[in-house]
Amino acid sequence: MLETVKKNYTQVQVSDIKIGVRYSAPVFFDDGVNMFLAEGKTAKQYHMNALKKWNIPYLLTFGHVIADEDLTDKFDDAEINGIEELEELEELEEVESID
Repeated sequence: MLETVKKNYTQVQVSDIKIGVRYSAPVFFDDGVNMFLAEGKTAKQYHMNALKKWNIPYLLTFGHVIADEDLTDKFDDAEINGIEELEELEELEEVESID
């Protein structure tokens, strides 16, 4: 399932990535440089589609799979549920047209 690779990354087989999985550290593509999934973020269907389309064999991470209850210590409820609070928008001024 998981094996250690150079730079202390843990190699994660793409077959182990499922929709809804979260990791305790960022997950990188097989190059170890470009990030696939941010820390604590949920893998979505479009992530799965990208892995399949680009034929990615494995991913790399310093972290481990985390359960939802592990997130409550680190993230607030809005982040866990994928809801971001928006600031109030200002009213736009009407602009006269230039003829």
